[in-house]
Amino acid sequence: MRVHKVDVLVVGGGAAGIAAAAAAAQEGAKALLIERNDRLGGVLEQCIHPGFGLHRYREELTGPEFAHRLLREFDSSGAEAVTGCTVLEVDPQGPSVTAASPRGLLKFRPKALIWATGARERPFGALRIPGDRPAGIYTAGLAQRLVNIHGLLPGRKAIVLGSGDIGLIMARRLHLEGVEVVAVLELRPFPGGLMRNVVQCLEDFGIPLLLRHTVAEVHGKDRLQGVTVVEVDDEGRPMPGTERYVEVDTLVLSVGLIPENRLIEGFVPLDPLNRGPVVNARLQTEVPWLFAAGNNVAVFDLVDSVAALGERAGAFAARYVKGDLPEGRAIPLVRGENVLHLVPHHLVPGVPTTVYIRVPRPLPRARVNIGGVVTLNHVGVRPTEMIEVKLNGKVLEELAGLSEVRVEVSPA
Repeated sequence: MRVHKVDVLVVGGGAAGIAAAAAAAQEGAKALLIERNDRLGGVLEQCIHPGFGLHRYREELTGPEFAHRLLREFDSSGAEAVTGCTVLEVDPQGPSVTAASPRGLLKFRPKALIWATGARERPFGALRIPGDRPAGIYTAGLAQRLVNIHGLLPGRKAIVLGSGDIGLIMARRLHLEGVEVVAVLELRPFPGGLMRNVVQCLEDFGIPLLLRHTVAEVHGKDRLQGVTVVEVDDEGRPMPGTERYVEVDTLVLSVGLIPENRLIEGFVPLDPLNRGPVVNARLQTEVPWLFAAGNNVAVFDLVDSVAALGERAGAFAARYVKGDLPEGRAIPLVRGENVLHLVPHHLVPGVPTTVYIRVPRPLPRARVNIGGVVTLNHVGVRPTEMIEVKLNGKVLEELAGLSEVRVEVSPA
């Protein structure tokens, strides 16, 4: 088996991976990106709706347009890519990756590895909904690919379970293609997607959003014939007497994303809430040669943030290869009140960073406190939208004097 030696190996060809490889190459490292699909871009190629690039490029782009911009940066950086290449194993004893491709097994020996594998959709089987398993049940991403890439309609009358962004977007997309969308159901008392998507995808098209509702049973043997919809209480438990049968031939699931870390979870500490690797401000894990960026660290709501993290990981990985990352004390970031997702997990003195915070419940007014040094007031904080706090300069110097930095979000 031939061994390929590179400075920085990036696994994953989505927004984070492309940005990481380009940044590493721009820092002078020999960077190689491997992707299991035949094309780079990840899920962006099927996201034909606008709403991308507002932060990174200061203009509104569709998913393919955003990917095109990233790939232009990648091409001009000098980084290389191998597609159709699936990673089988990562050796925890050192930077060594075994992958399968149409050309056979490949082995890569990088000096630094960037894990940018993104997240996968939670499948129907994980929901434990009673009933048979007929045709007509799709994850929102699969339904999106069928419609936007292959030009196929999944059905004629649909209901969407879960109000994540892709579920909201697919409710609108199916409606525009002539599918009758009965409703979008959400288990929680608040929508799971960005508020702009609730307005633009549901309210503008008259699609009902039923909060505190879920699917209690599916009906149909060969093809889905209907679902039983039920209201739930504050604990998410079905309320007896609220069941009603809804005739549909399609059930679209938008019930969350799971960070893809199966191949590294055995030797890299994972955050139990983020479900991704524990990283410092350099996006470096507790295994020094392994960096991580994107939705496999934590699920982000904006691809602009994902690309920014990839770029950061690529630059620091290249500096690690060159021996330009001085050892320093890592200062733990500790979750306080109303903090669910938190990235990064450690600050590094002298390294400016952006702290990403997700709250577990909506707060009309909130005060963000970081280590008693940074206090910011926010209006309309929601679990669907990450709070971003930039730390640099004098603020970072003050935080560097603490043994740990507590992050809290309190009602204002």
